Amino acid sequence: MNYEKKLTSFAILVLFATILFSLNSCKSWTSGDSAPPRHPEWSRNATIYEVNIRQYTAEGTFAAFEQHLPRLQKMGIKILWLMPIQPIGLEKRKGSLGSPYSIRDYYGINPDYGTLEDFKRLVTRAHELGMYLIIDWVANHTAWDNILITEHPEWYKHDSLGNIISPVADWSDVAGLDYSQPELWKYMTDALGFWVKECNIDGYRCDVAGMIPVAFWNQAVPELKKIKEVFMLAEWETPDMHDTAFDATYSWDLYHLMNQVAAGEQRVDNFDTLLKKESKMYPPDAYRMRFTTNHDENSWNGTVFERLGEGAEAFAAFTFTFPGIPLIYSGQEAALDKRLSFFEKDLIEWGDVPLGDFYSILVQLKTSHPALWSGNDGGVFLRIQTSADTAVCAFSRTLGDDRVFSIFNFSPIVQTFTLTGEDHKGAYKEVFTDKEWLFEGNNTISLEPWDYLIFH
Repeated sequence: MNYEKKLTSFAILVLFATILFSLNSCKSWTSGDSAPPRHPEWSRNATIYEVNIRQYTAEGTFAAFEQHLPRLQKMGIKILWLMPIQPIGLEKRKGSLGSPYSIRDYYGINPDYGTLEDFKRLVTRAHELGMYLIIDWVANHTAWDNILITEHPEWYKHDSLGNIISPVADWSDVAGLDYSQPELWKYMTDALGFWVKECNIDGYRCDVAGMIPVAFWNQAVPELKKIKEVFMLAEWETPDMHDTAFDATYSWDLYHLMNQVAAGEQRVDNFDTLLKKESKMYPPDAYRMRFTTNHDENSWNGTVFERLGEGAEAFAAFTFTFPGIPLIYSGQEAALDKRLSFFEKDLIEWGDVPLGDFYSILVQLKTSHPALWSGNDGGVFLRIQTSADTAVCAFSRTLGDDRVFSIFNFSPIVQTFTLTGEDHKGAYKEVFTDKEWLFEGNNTISLEPWDYLIFH
C-alpha cells in the first residue's frame, strides 16, 4: 500500500487482524497438519528484488529498466517484483502522477512505462537471463475511474446511503471492492490469469492480501497453477495465507524488531523469541520475507539510515542469513538515503552503486549455500550462546556438510565476548574478506560497533 497516513491506519488493521486470527481463527501449525503445496524449486535459493519502475531511471520505462537486467543478474537476483504496471486513475488522484496502487484498468499497461509489447520483451529478457518476474496485484480496491464502477457498481463497498466508499478513509484515491459478490471472484481470477497466459509472468505480490477473504486466494491460485508454476507473495503475515495460496508472507515482526534493536529499545536475544514464535505459528515450509525496507517503508517511515543508523548494513546482512527469503528494494545497492516521493517523479541516485559488491556477496551466499535456502529445505538454525547475548547475535545454519556461521554486534559500542560451547567449532572462511578462521570452542572475539562476521 502507499497512501498518506497509511502506516498508522494499516498498522491498526494488521494488529486487529492478527488479534482476531490468534483468538478465533486458525490454529497454530502442528506437525499433524497436511503440508501446503510445495514451492517452485527455483524459489528455494532466491532473493527478491523490488523494482520501482517510475523512479528507477530518468525515462521511467520498461525499456530503460531492461538495461539494468545484466547488472542485477550479475548480483545474483532471481525474482524481480515490479510494482503495479497498470494505468493509474485520474479521478481523485494524489499528486501529479498518482499512486501506482490506484488501478484504472486491470488489463492495461501504464503508458508512462511503455507498451504491452515492451513489457513482454522485459519478461522474455529476464527469463533469458535466468530470472523470474512477478508483478504487484491490487485486488482490494480500484481507481475511481475504473470502468468496473460504471459497469458493476454492486461489486463495490457502499455506505448506509448507498455511496461507494474507500476501503480506509485515508485511501481517498481508491474505491473498495466487495468480495461478497461471487461475480467479482471470477473477474479477478480471470484478470490474474490473463497476465500469466499473455505475458508469461511468474507470479504475483498481492497488495494487502489479508483484506480480501483468504478463500478467494485459495480458489484463485490453483487456477493460476493450471497455467504454470507461479510464486505468490502476500502483503500480510497471518499463517492462513500459507494454507493453499501463498509461498511467502511479509515478516513485519522482524522488521519492527530490527528497528527497535537499532534504537536500543529491544534486546538482541528477542530474535530468538521471534523465531520460536514463528516456528509454532507457521507451516514448516512457509517462507517469511525478511526486509529492512520496501516502497512503503522508504516513503512513509524513513530510509534505512534514518531508522537503522550505522547498523543499516549489519541488519541487511542479517536478513540474508536469518531464516527466510530476503528482499532488496530498488536503490539499496546504491545506498539510497532519501525518501522517494510516492506520487511524483523522484529519481534514484545511483552513483557508482557503492553497495553493489556488498549485496552481490550476500545474494550469492544465499544462492550457493543450501543451509540458507528458504523453507524446510534450508538448514537447521542453532543459536550460538555468547557472553554478550543482549547485544550480540551469533548463530549457525547447517545442512549436511554445509554450514554458514554468523556473528552480529547489534550495538553502538565495541563488544568483546566469548562464544560458549563447541557447536561453532570448525574451519571457516569469512565471506567478505576471504580470511580463514579456525574456531576450537570458547573463542573470544571483539567486534566494532555494528560490525559483523559471516563465515562459510
